[in-house]
Amino acid sequence: MGTRRDFLQLGASGLTAAVAGTGEKATETAAAHNSRRLHFVQTDVFSSERLQGNPLAVFTDARGLSDLEMQAIARETSLQETTFIFPRDPAVENAHGVKVRIFTPDEELPFAGHPTLGTAMVIRNRLLGAKARPASVRKIVLDLKVGSIPVVFTSDAAGHVFGEMHQKDPTFGQIHDRETVAGLMGIKSTDISDDAPIQTVSTGLPFAIVSIRERKTLQSLRPDQEKIRAYVEREPGLNWLYYVTRDTQDPTIGLRSRGIYQEGEDPATGSAAGCTAAWMVRYGLANSDQIVHIVQGVEVKRPSHIFVRAGREGNKVLNVRVGGNAVGIAEGEYSLSRE
Repeated sequence: MGTRRDFLQLGASGLTAAVAGTGEKATETAAAHNSRRLHFVQTDVFSSERLQGNPLAVFTDARGLSDLEMQAIARETSLQETTFIFPRDPAVENAHGVKVRIFTPDEELPFAGHPTLGTAMVIRNRLLGAKARPASVRKIVLDLKVGSIPVVFTSDAAGHVFGEMHQKDPTFGQIHDRETVAGLMGIKSTDISDDAPIQTVSTGLPFAIVSIRERKTLQSLRPDQEKIRAYVEREPGLNWLYYVTRDTQDPTIGLRSRGIYQEGEDPATGSAAGCTAAWMVRYGLANSDQIVHIVQGVEVKRPSHIFVRAGREGNKVLNVRVGGNAVGIAEGEYSLSRE
């Protein structure tokens, strides 16, 4: 972990200038803001290959937008999540992080994995492209509804940038009945592995982790979403179910997973992956700080590669980290001006 000095090293110009535009671009940005033209970057998260992973739209300066406008824009993008950056004074950002809000097409979320990683990657890339170029940007801290989430960056020999977010320490909730959950999923209870319980875990957003014995069962899974929705509404502190299997048939992959939700299937669920890392360490399915490679999104032809780990001190699981790559795919403007 670096220090807060590693976070931003742009002096007085700060992140506000780098994200909103520097030098002569600042005037253009102000004019665009006044005319309700909003710059965005779209990036594919948890992949180093374009048109894979989980797509995310990042609006780089959302100052002046109302909650209703952000929700409407998120519906317009039709992506799983859309994020909005609110640049602030550099001293505030150094102390608390970059303010970011996360919206699905239907609601605001306090935390989500691929939006956190993708937004931090966009901020990093824009900092490196600014005229006041820092020597490096090793860490970005996001100020989310759930609190401050740091993302640390490294690069491999091929030049791919890898970001790893540190999620909140896990809380372990209710253990769910195997027969009941199998009925929700439309499978037999014996299709669910008994190597660890079905348990609600949260590192910012709560998921019940369901371990399935065989990959073929995971691949053909058709959960009854209406039954699951009714079940979730009866269970306090549960967001949804997350399905994993250790039957990967590939020694380089620790888990295959699927995030099948009421609004559709998610190519990568970084929040649930963090919960899974904590769950694996708690029940001895992974060692403390062991990196586990999770592949998600294959069934929707958006393969995503998520790398997770968690630490353990005595009976306590902590230091949950979720990482991956991200690559830009599009950039442009939304116009909210009246014609």
